[in-house]
Amino acid sequence: MTAIDLGTIDPEIRTLVDDYFDLMHEQDMALFDRVFHPDSVLYGVVDGQINIRPYAVYREAVAARQSPATLGNKRRDVVLSVDKISGTLALLKMQLEMFGGVMQDYLNIVYLDGQWWVMAKMWEKVGEVTD
Repeated sequence: MTAIDLGTIDPEIRTLVDDYFDLMHEQDMALFDRVFHPDSVLYGVVDGQINIRPYAVYREAVAARQSPATLGNKRRDVVLSVDKISGTLALLKMQLEMFGGVMQDYLNIVYLDGQWWVMAKMWEKVGEVTD
C-alpha cells in the first residue's frame, strides 16, 4: 500500500500520528497517556480468539514489554489513510514494524478536551519483517 503525504494531514492529527509512532517504537508511557484516552480499548484477534484490552490493561502490557527501539527494530512507519469524518471524529489506517512483524492498525480517534485521542485501536499482524 502507498503512504499518504503527511503534509496533507490536519496538523493536530499529525501531532497524534507522530506521537503514536514514537510511542509504539520507544514505549514512552508519558506518550501513551497523551495518545490513548483513558476510556480507550484495544481490539485484536490472537490465536483465533478475540483479544480486548481496556486502557489500563493495554497500558500495563506496553509498560512491561521491551521496546522495539531497545531491540534494535528499524522504524518503517506509514500512514495509509486518514478519513476525517468531522471536526471531532476520524479514522486512521497505519502500518509499522515491531517485534519482527508488520502491523496494521486502525485507530478511531476523537477530538475531546482540546486534543485528538485514540478511542479504539484494532490491529492485525499482516506480514513478517524481511530485513
